[in-house]
Amino acid sequence: MKKWLPWLILCIAVVADQWLKVHIKLNFMLGESVRVFDWFYICFVENPGMAFGFTMGSKVFLTLFRVIVSGFVAWYLVRLVKSNYKTGYNIVVALVLAGAVGNIIDCMFYGLLFSESTFTSVASIFPPEGGYASFLTGKVVDMFYFPLFTFPDWVPLLGGEIFFSPVFNLADSYITVCVVILLLWYRRDFNVTMEAFFSKKQK
Repeated sequence: MKKWLPWLILCIAVVADQWLKVHIKLNFMLGESVRVFDWFYICFVENPGMAFGFTMGSKVFLTLFRVIVSGFVAWYLVRLVKSNYKTGYNIVVALVLAGAVGNIIDCMFYGLLFSESTFTSVASIFPPEGGYASFLTGKVVDMFYFPLFTFPDWVPLLGGEIFFSPVFNLADSYITVCVVILLLWYRRDFNVTMEAFFSKKQK
């Protein structure tokens, strides 16, 4: 069970991410939001680029880059599980991979599967006229918005600005939280395992 646990958690995390994205895509118009608390909204936006709404270069290049990085993380996780490494560390790496895979699915397939989301209409799945984009160029569905507070007007440069304005999704959360955990608690494990795996490969 120990060896299967990281893969089970990875699958559950990807399914949860995709279920939420499909639900939002099929039930929200673009830009539609629901207030949960004053500091938390469900707000549907689509991201053509990287995490938290950032963009960088060609969409096809970005998707392929994500696939390559995810392939490396998958290889690394396989080696960790085979070597019976720490379960907690393996789970953290599995969640990083789940986040990457979750966003890759959007980029690869959502443009083929869904019609365009607009500010006046909700998208449909398997539209007869075809999807809104080609393979590898779909947009990532984001929905979590945390406007925690607004800076007072007297704060230089930031007066009137929202403290945290990006909209993100579950996959982004997996990656961000787990990378922070890796940096704070598992940095030595990362260094030790990378050195061990690559030195064995070189031999």
